[in-house]
This record gives sequence, C-alpha cells and structure tokens, in this order.
Amino acid sequence: MDSPLAAALGGRSAAALRKHLGMDTVGDLLRHLPRKYQLVNDLGAMDPRELREGTYVTVVAEVERVTHQRRPRRGGRGLLDITSMQISVGSIELGVTFFNQPWRHLQMPRGSRAMFAGKLQRFRGGWQLDTPQARKIRADGEDDDGGGEESLKLPPVTPIYPATRNVQTWDLLAAVRQTLDVFDDPVDPVPEEIRRRHGLVGLGRALRDIHLPATLEDTKPAMRRLTWDEALALQLVLQGEKLAASDRPAPSCPRTADGLAAAFDARLPFALTAGQQKVGADLAESLAGTRPLNRLLQGDVGSGKTVVALRAMLQVVDAGRQAVLLAPTEVLAAQHARSLRAMLGPLGRAGEPAALFDDAADALPEPVELDTSDRATRVVLLTGSLSAKDRRAALLDVQSGAAGIVVGTHAVIQEGVGFADLGLVVVDEQHRFGVRQRDELRSRTGDTVPHLLVMTATPIPRTVALTLYGDLDVSVLDELPAGRQPIGTRAVPGGLPKWLARVWERVREEVDAGHQAYVVCPRIGDDEPADPGDQADGSASPDDAADGEERRPPLGVLEVAELLVAGPLAGLRVEILHGRLPAEEKDDVMRRFGAGDIDVLVATTVVEVGVDVPNATAIVVLDAERFGVSQLHQLRGRVGRGTSPASCFLVTDAAPGSPAMTRLERIAEISDGFAMADLDLELRSEGDVLGTEQAGRMSTLRFLSVRRHGEEIAEAREVARTVLEEDPALARHPRLVGLVRAVVGDEGARFLDRL
Repeated sequence: MDSPLAAALGGRSAAALRKHLGMDTVGDLLRHLPRKYQLVNDLGAMDPRELREGTYVTVVAEVERVTHQRRPRRGGRGLLDITSMQISVGSIELGVTFFNQPWRHLQMPRGSRAMFAGKLQRFRGGWQLDTPQARKIRADGEDDDGGGEESLKLPPVTPIYPATRNVQTWDLLAAVRQTLDVFDDPVDPVPEEIRRRHGLVGLGRALRDIHLPATLEDTKPAMRRLTWDEALALQLVLQGEKLAASDRPAPSCPRTADGLAAAFDARLPFALTAGQQKVGADLAESLAGTRPLNRLLQGDVGSGKTVVALRAMLQVVDAGRQAVLLAPTEVLAAQHARSLRAMLGPLGRAGEPAALFDDAADALPEPVELDTSDRATRVVLLTGSLSAKDRRAALLDVQSGAAGIVVGTHAVIQEGVGFADLGLVVVDEQHRFGVRQRDELRSRTGDTVPHLLVMTATPIPRTVALTLYGDLDVSVLDELPAGRQPIGTRAVPGGLPKWLARVWERVREEVDAGHQAYVVCPRIGDDEPADPGDQADGSASPDDAADGEERRPPLGVLEVAELLVAGPLAGLRVEILHGRLPAEEKDDVMRRFGAGDIDVLVATTVVEVGVDVPNATAIVVLDAERFGVSQLHQLRGRVGRGTSPASCFLVTDAAPGSPAMTRLERIAEISDGFAMADLDLELRSEGDVLGTEQAGRMSTLRFLSVRRHGEEIAEAREVARTVLEEDPALARHPRLVGLVRAVVGDEGARFLDRL
C-alpha cells in the first residue's frame, strides 16, 4: 500500500495520477473507490439526481442516432467536421457532439455501445455532455477498431470512478487492473480479533472485490469492510482528540451558594424547564472538576440554550475566572452581548457608567457608576469592526480580568487577544464556526485547558452527532419554555398574485395588532455579498425550472425593500439588514427592531440564528426553495418567541407537485426540530451533511453514511475508545495509524501528530 505508484504503473501514468488526482502510492489509488457500478450487458437507468447542470458524469450508453456533416468555418478557413449523437442511458437521452474527430461516425454507428464522459449542460430543452470524451466498448471476440483511440474491453461489473477531464474512469480502471495484477495483499491494519467479532473480510480481499467484483453481490462484504474502516478511522480521530483534550487539566470552577450564579437564579422572572435544570446540573458538576468539560448542547430553536450557557459562565466567573462566548457573525455576537446584559441587569454592569445602559442618563451631568453589587461582573463585546479606541478598551478589560464574560466573533481567537484566566469557552452555532477555530482558542491557554461547551440550535440525529461530534458528550434540550406558541407555517405559490397579496395583508394585520415582521431574501441584491452568511446555504433541492426555461436570479433585500415600501407595505416602518452594512449600523438596526421602532425588517440570512425579538410574530421567506431544510427551520424560529401566535410564509416559484414544492409542504407540516433534522438528513446529500467546513475531516470518506451506518458508527466508536484506553499512543497498533492517515487524511488526523 505504501509503494510508489510508479513501481506498479510506470512513470508516465503515475505522473498523471499525481498531477490530476494527488495520488502518490498504491494505497492512494486503491482507496480511490468506485462511486457506482455498471452492468455492461444492462444499461439500466441513470439516477435522475445526477442530472444537475455542471456535474461531470461518466455513463455507459447506447448510440441511438448519428449525424455527420462538414461545414465551412467562420471566416472561410477550411471545413469544420461535426459528429452529433443522441445517446441513451435507460430512459434518459443525452446529446453528444464531437468536433474534428471524423472517425467517430464510423467508429460508433447506431446501436453501438460506448463509455461517455463530460459535463452536463442544458441545451434547447434537453441535456448534453459538454466537450465529451468517449471510448467504444468492445464486445467479446470483437477486434479493436477504436478508430483514433483504443476501444475498451470492460468487465461484466464495471466500476465507475470519480474522475476528471484529464483522468477518465477508463484510465483509472486500467491503472487499478494493472496494479492489482502485481499487488501483494497488505498486512491487515484491523486486528484479527476485531475483524472476527464484527464479521469483516480481510482488507486485501475487500480491495479486490470493490474494484473488480465478479458479481454485484461480491461488493457487499467489501463495502461493509471499507465502510467499517472509515468509521473506525474517524472514531479513532475523534476519540483521540477527546483523549488529548484531557491530557491537560481544566481549572476547577465549583458552584458557590452566594455568588453571581445564585443571584442570577434568584432574579429570573420565569421557572427553568426540567431539561434546563438537568443539563445545568450536569454542567455544574463537570465545571467543578479538573477533567475538561467537552459537551455539545443541542436543542430546538427557542429551547433556552442561552440561559443554560449563561448560568455555566456565571459559575466560572464566581470561581474568579473568565468565560468567552463565540458567535459566527458580528450581528449574532452583538445580539448575544445585548441579551446577556439584559438578562444580567445590574449583575452585568460592574464599574460601567449608566449612560451605557440607560438613555435617560444623557441628562445626567456626569456618568454614574452602577456598582450595585460586589458580585457584579462585566460583559465585553469584541469583534473585528470595533474602532481602535473601543478595541483597546475591550482588550484591556479582557486581559486585566475586569471582563468576566467576553462575547465575540473569530476576532477573539486572533493573536494579540489574551485572557487573564480563561475557564470556559462557549461556541454558539458550531456548524457555522468550524472545528479548528474553537480548538485554536483552547490551545493557547497555558498549562490548563478551558472547559468547552458547544451549542447548536440545529437538532442533530444521533448518528450525525456521533460522526461530527464524536469527541464531545451530548446533552439535549427537547422541550420549549412555558408560554411559547406554535408557529403556523404555509408554503405559498408566489406565482399566484392573490396568494402573494394575502401574505402582505397578513403582515399588515400583524403590524396593525402591534407586532412586527421579518422578510428574508436569499441575497443582498446588487451583486455577490462579501459575507457568505448573507446567502442561502446552497443545500436546497435542484433547479425546478421548466425545460428550456432559465431560472431567474434570486431576490435581493435592496430591490424587495424598495418594492414593499412603494407597494403592499407602504406607510409601514421598513428597514433593511444585511452583512455588508457597517457594524454600527447593523447593531443600530437590530437595537431599534428589538425596541419596536421598526415594523418590518427586510434581511438576508444574517438573522438566521440568535436574533430574539418576542414581539415579532410573522416571517416571510422569499424564494424559499433556495434555502435548505435546517436553514428554513432556523429562520422560522425567529418568530413565536413570545406569547402571541406566529406565522411563517414560505413563498416559492416552484411548480405544484415539484420536488421543491413537496419539500416545502413537508417542512410546513413539521414543527419538531428533531423530525426536521431527520427530513434534512433524508433530503440532503451525504457530502452536504458531512461538509468539510463543519467537520474539518470528511472529504475523503466514500462509503460511510450517517443515514445507513448508525450501527457501524456506534460499534467503531466503542472499538476506538477501547483501543485508545489500552494503547493511547497506538504503539501496539502502528498499522491503525496508517489506516487513519489513509482514510481520513493528514489534515483530519491532527491528533496523530501528538503520538
């Protein structure tokens, strides 16, 4: 597996694989696994999900029609030779055009079979392969008459590989065949006892059967073994990181009977839910110890995670240490800072002037100190857009320890930001933040490592949590605070003027009743936004435009706000919010919206998480089909946060009965966040769910599916935990280190550098 590819293939072929696919060793090639199989004697059907414009595909197809012509080139410089074909893969037809390849119409007449590759494009209402490449398939006993190139003799079960324009699937098949001819089965990295206990075939057998199976049935044990390899490698990384995080002690932060946390509990105007009390007790116990807290707190939108996190932060402050809350955007960071200060009241105003908290203080001759309690602390906001003066003041508060609670974006983890004594890191919306960023903050804290609490309002199915967050323990808040109202949701066909007019009437009715509303658009509207947080997340369903119909550009905040002010919402106080506004202006807009000075806020997805305005009772999401399931659920959670009934309108141009409209109708029927997470997992591709931005280590996984392989993931987690407890440096399992690097990659296997 570690041999250089040149030893098996020769220098020229090895160089092409290295240049275009980054392959250096035999193991690199043999772990480049097929994405599907084609029975050569059965064309079958092409998966309709592959029909996405811009996708590079490889198909085995039959030639249905062939035309050949020569016509003058533009400018009269000779003749242009054109061979056009219509090919079929089951019921799906594709157009293929070859330029200046005059042998093609003779090489592949009507009825012949070939392997075609190219990028899918829409053309005149149909699909075609752009700049195609092809190899004729040679039947048994047929001579090679490939014309300008060699024809193919394919095995009965032909693997179709992830390929590029420069290295096609037939090139990879030839390389694999040649390599397997001289390949010695490797010493298996998974110990025999583990293989026997879990019914796994040997690695050598699995690699041969996954690339060149005699039958499709032979691929099943091979797939199970290689799936298990992926699950085990990933869990070794996750459990290894968890073990490494425990190498250094965390600061002990025991709860006190008469500290800030107790004073905060005493002034809460509501009773904590049973779930909040249970999770709070678990966190309090962990924070009191020296084993680092590593916990994922997940709960549905509005389940009260912020209160739970604040109580944990106050326990840390009571112990004389600091807590930091990281948010993915400045809008969310500012919202958190406002919310924490509002919840703390005088307990969060240590040594700060009244003018910062009370507009009436402008009338005072000089600022009045509000040290109303010896137990008070200070909440400091630290973001990248602060002025130099404000940044210096914030840094001084952080470094001196005057700020017990620090709220910020990634600016908090930049060099130059030092803490007096950091005891707890809280990461909000982990899926938008990134593993490496929160780990970087924890790695720069000296001899101790701060406790870590990761929060997400996107409910995660258990297998996803085990896969993405296997290095964290998991707590769940599965009930809403008392008084929260259900949110009525409806998918609205935007192409029906009467329906759309009724939506805007409903917004007016809510405003007339003293409430407020959001209108959310996929984009800002003038050009591409600088902040990707302004856009729909791209996980929505494929284009539902009719054949030959170009999909219009997504609606933008600027144009929509202008149309609403001049039309259906004329006379209302309408403002805009998006990520490209200056930080001060964004903060001012959110402050005024929270204060009730704005009736309707037209915004991008910058309001997706963390924005808490109980008086907002209606949200209209335009071009809703362009948003993902979890994103729509988050947006819907901006309303229904008070005691009044709330409404969500998902406006779409998707056709009735189309996949996009069906998806929106299913979302409208579901209110439970965990059921929504299951729907998200059902509809989204595996690569979307396990995106590298979220996990930082998933890009090389080929078979592991969080939908189908929950049992394998759980089994591998226990094996990884047992192996690392007995052999934390993997000194007795050196081949498992190689497995991790081969499957997960060096970038993902960061913990191996510590071994």
